[in-house]
Amino acid sequence: MFVDEVIIKVKAGDGGNGCMAFRREKFVPRGGPNGGDGGRGGDVILYASTHHNTLLHFRFNPEHTAERGRHGEGSQKTGRNGDSIEVPVPVGTIAWNYETGEMLHDFTEVGETYVIAKGGGGGRGNQHFATSTHQAPTRHEPGRPGDEKKIRLELKLLADVGLVGYPNAGKSTLISRISAARPKIANYPFTTLEPNLGVVQADDLKTFVVADIPGLIEGAHEGHGLGIQFLRHVERTKMLLHLVDVSEMSGREPKNDFDVIMKELESFSDELVAKPMFVVATKKDVAQDKKRVDSLRRKAKRKGMPFFQISAVTGEGISALVRAVTDRVFEIREASEPPVVKRVFVPLSEESSYFRFGSTASIVAKRNVSSACACRRAASTASGPAARAKRKPR
Repeated sequence: MFVDEVIIKVKAGDGGNGCMAFRREKFVPRGGPNGGDGGRGGDVILYASTHHNTLLHFRFNPEHTAERGRHGEGSQKTGRNGDSIEVPVPVGTIAWNYETGEMLHDFTEVGETYVIAKGGGGGRGNQHFATSTHQAPTRHEPGRPGDEKKIRLELKLLADVGLVGYPNAGKSTLISRISAARPKIANYPFTTLEPNLGVVQADDLKTFVVADIPGLIEGAHEGHGLGIQFLRHVERTKMLLHLVDVSEMSGREPKNDFDVIMKELESFSDELVAKPMFVVATKKDVAQDKKRVDSLRRKAKRKGMPFFQISAVTGEGISALVRAVTDRVFEIREASEPPVVKRVFVPLSEESSYFRFGSTASIVAKRNVSSACACRRAASTASGPAARAKRKPR
């Protein structure tokens, strides 16, 4: 079962109360107040883990509470801090404040942590309120409450390439041919009910991740079919592959299918339509009418999108498509990554020596070491106490 959105409740631990106590011992007539402080409450920490691919584990455990701090005790004993709890989330999860709609954190890397609810501080004991005029205070502070929030977790899969198109357009068949993913494949619409990920390895050992989402139909943004909620999983992709069935079995015009999917993408987000996109005509092995393919090719050319024609069954055109996608993905990666600053370390040769002058250091030739030392002695002499004494005051 694939769950990509849940609502949970988190409660950090409350701080322990400060203690009111007085030192009463034999031969200690003036013990005074010695109430200890309360311990700090535990935090609720979310961390990105590779052991979870969905948010299903939150469906059965929606509430997470950290331990509260222990109360302070006499003899100036501070209460024990409450234990924090760590809650795993899949990589690609976004945490939102359910009440305000504010995005709290986006988990994009493995091991990334975020304190979603901070524990309350412990109260102070009466030892802190003793003064010269008030030597037996009874005042002590209660522990402060920990954060309590209602959080909406939303999962967006991390992939480089997203496959979009009508149901039964060949998306699952394509991802099964170019990667080790084995999604369910059948000859009826809406075979794919949840997203699938596959890692593609090109000939030059370059790899990228492909995401296959359930198919879209006309009116998906209004709730028809499976809706457009699965499109969130291709929002992070660097590019899209728009698969269009050009065979006569679909009973639809390929160019009309292209327009319908583009409209649904635009209804979800303008950023999806602006992503780099390849138009892929599928089921080439059973396409008989070349006019259907030509009309789709002309539409892709007018929009400035590269056009490919493949057959996932026979493998025709898949190699060329994978090479083009690999080049485009790594081109986008290089453009988005910051430039790498290279540092060149030059080893000391036999004719050079390491020379330090004050707080600076340099490499000089051995024949110049004596002159450099002479310059250093001259500089120290010119700025020494004797030189300063000879200077006339202004």
